[in-house]
Amino acid sequence: MTEDNEDFLDEEFLDANNSVDIDDENKGLYEHLNITVDGNQEPLRIDKFLFNFRQNSSRNKISQTCRAGNVVVNGNPVKQNYRVKPGDQISVLLTHPPRENTIIPQDIPINIVYEDDDLVVVDKEPGMVVHPGFGNWDKTLVNALAFHFQKNGEKSDLDRVGLVHRIDKDTSGLLVIAKNEYALSFLAKQFFERKTKRLYWAFVWGNVKDDEGTITGHIGRHPKNRMQMYTYVDGSQGKHAVTHYKVLERFKYMTWVECKLETGRTHQIRAHFKHIGHTLFNDERYEGNIALRGVNLPKYKQFIKNVFDVLPRHALHAHTLGFIHPTTKKELYFESSMPQDMTDAVKKWRNYLEN
Repeated sequence: MTEDNEDFLDEEFLDANNSVDIDDENKGLYEHLNITVDGNQEPLRIDKFLFNFRQNSSRNKISQTCRAGNVVVNGNPVKQNYRVKPGDQISVLLTHPPRENTIIPQDIPINIVYEDDDLVVVDKEPGMVVHPGFGNWDKTLVNALAFHFQKNGEKSDLDRVGLVHRIDKDTSGLLVIAKNEYALSFLAKQFFERKTKRLYWAFVWGNVKDDEGTITGHIGRHPKNRMQMYTYVDGSQGKHAVTHYKVLERFKYMTWVECKLETGRTHQIRAHFKHIGHTLFNDERYEGNIALRGVNLPKYKQFIKNVFDVLPRHALHAHTLGFIHPTTKKELYFESSMPQDMTDAVKKWRNYLEN
């Protein structure tokens, strides 16, 4: 687990014919199982079969997983009363693996932009860790939501707040949180299949050459710095990753880009843009917290320090979030305006280039 509180799914103890396949950004939030039913298996309801296979999941969880269409047998979604047969190929997306730590409700201000009986959408401030973990056991978004639900008398069938996805501590922007098992399963499938509408805003060092482009390269752990992710263009290590980008504004020594992720790897935007020579602005972990572009003059260096002072974190913002509602089946779409620190940085850059 990294210092930014991004955890990684522990290796699963699965049979040789089973596998786990999860995008890195959602490891620990849900797991994807591929199961080949044994040739000696007697006919058995699939909810009972999966409960026996994954005894850390409740029957209710498995039932809601089936209801959300997340249990597929031989290519077709099935209901909980389907009877498994020898040789069946089962694919299951299970949400919410259990955690050892208890969630303590804490009265922490959060910006809720939408809420109903199934879910809540939050516009997260930079600097807030999403969920408890090593080095951050409390004062997280999850603790704040637990207090919010408790205060409002929410009766949830989740044993903890239902995270569907997450963003880094110092990344600002939109997240959706489920309130019940069905909503969690339904939303998790959209994120797993990359069917949500998410765009990120980022400030990167330098003048990005093309107005639009695509960055492709496997992302894995850096060979020397284990706190960084690294882009392996030859595919020798890591996992396939694709980032599409569009330039929104140029500041000569810095560029404002909009990013759309085709995959969801850990630190994908940060690693991909560093790979093409445009490290995220003020990204300390990736050496973006020094003047990487520009003139070697005291006035310019002081200007960069002033910008760092108003934007004291990596410049990344989850700008949009769109998804299909689990109950109404209608599309919900949200936009988060640029946070104050990034807005202040833009103003400073514009003023600097005008003078």
